[in-house]
Amino acid sequence: MSGSAGFDRHITIFSEQGRLYQVEYAFKAITAANITTVGIRGKNCAVVISQKKVPDKLMDPASVTYIFSLSPSLGCVMTGSIADARASVTRARGEAAEFRYKYGYEMPCDVLSKRLANINQVYTQRAYMRPLGVSMTLISLDDEHGPSLYKVDPAGYYTGYKATASGPKQQEAINFLEKKLKNKDAAPGSWEEVVELAITTLSTVLSQDFKATEIEIGVVGAPKEGDDEQGEPQSLFRKLSVDEIDKRLQSIAEKD
Repeated sequence: MSGSAGFDRHITIFSEQGRLYQVEYAFKAITAANITTVGIRGKNCAVVISQKKVPDKLMDPASVTYIFSLSPSLGCVMTGSIADARASVTRARGEAAEFRYKYGYEMPCDVLSKRLANINQVYTQRAYMRPLGVSMTLISLDDEHGPSLYKVDPAGYYTGYKATASGPKQQEAINFLEKKLKNKDAAPGSWEEVVELAITTLSTVLSQDFKATEIEIGVVGAPKEGDDEQGEPQSLFRKLSVDEIDKRLQSIAEKD
């Protein structure tokens, strides 16, 4: 970085302007992956959606994913370096499992977010570990807090959201969601509506129509596939199948 006078060589040294260039580089790594993700919290559900890009025709598409399950009731979408993402997911799963073993109930979304943010923050002040170039958006549904949506960044900052986005089109997606959710009562009711809003957001900011295989969606608060659609909301996290995504795409097309 021009004018940084070597300050970007060390992660533990502030520049004259009070900036940590290595942490800023970690944020640039998130956009460099060229994958945009969106998370939305509904009244009784939460949804995360990501583009799905298979870089090589010989790759098995089933092995390419940016959405991960952390515990039965917790899931996340990762934006940025996929190698860093998998390392971060492994750590998060370990933390969630340890909490479950120690306290006898599933780790709440906000508690796991705080723990991961604390770990990320330590990476910004110790020279033996670089910050991970990845942003994590977590969702869950529990009896106490209802649907939760949290985002953790490489600097160690975390906070809850009604809706958020990450990646190169982050600001455009946030602007779109702010318009859609500007009224307090604007939060979509059913999980299908939340999923369709997420797909519409991604489709609008990227200016493209998706096939069912080009996106992946994780949801809490939706009945299991094959269950009665009007059944009790499921607090378990799951990924939607290609057929379920196709139904939602058809529903959007019919509305248009």
